Amino acid sequence: MAKTPLKPEAIFKEITADFKNAFEDELISIILYGSGARQDYTPGRSDINFLIVLTPKGIDNLFGAVDAVVKWKKRNVATPLFMTWEDIRASLDSFPVEFLNMKWQHVPVYGEDILAALVFPSEPLRLQIEREFKAKILHLRKGLMETEGREKRLRQLIRVSLTALAALFEAMLHLKNIEVPKTRRGIFQAAAEAFAVDAALFMKCEDIREGKDRLSSAEIRSLFIEYLKEVSRTSDIIDHLASEHQPEY
Repeated sequence: MAKTPLKPEAIFKEITADFKNAFEDELISIILYGSGARQDYTPGRSDINFLIVLTPKGIDNLFGAVDAVVKWKKRNVATPLFMTWEDIRASLDSFPVEFLNMKWQHVPVYGEDILAALVFPSEPLRLQIEREFKAKILHLRKGLMETEGREKRLRQLIRVSLTALAALFEAMLHLKNIEVPKTRRGIFQAAAEAFAVDAALFMKCEDIREGKDRLSSAEIRSLFIEYLKEVSRTSDIIDHLASEHQPEY
């Protein structure tokens, strides 16, 4: 059975060769982003995500990379995000949170470091953060009902949702021009200092995500209610945050 890499950089050379073989001169960049680019990467638990930037001709030849994608999925590498430079440029005002998080948490693997040069106006960023928090509240309320109150399902809902929330907190820190820590726990602590969110609560949720807690079923149910309340309160903070004049990031 193919093994999950202990460190993402252990596969850089081989994965570059595979996609170079698939796209040849149409391959512009390979960039690691997300969990794998953080200091708190955990083998088998953290995702390994790559952005692969192609020429327009290359993007029309995605079938040529199917075998490589199948091969690497067996080693816990997510299906890469395939884009052209024009795709990225046209997406910055629609998905500033995603691309901002990529910019600040990425490792160039091959070719041009396209993400380093990206800039983001503050207002589209604030608006997306606001929308994402409101959507997250609805998702968590619906998810609570779908768990039927079962501990295992509640734990999974916390694990999955916390990853997205960490990205939103990271974007909030960018919005205030605050340096973003390299770990999730650092991000939660920085957000607590900047926005008065409950860091201790999110640390408990991170314990659950990492499989380190010893909470009972009743304690998980109680924690989830507090978690949902805090997400809702944070949404209100963003909703009432005046859009200040900020430099582009």
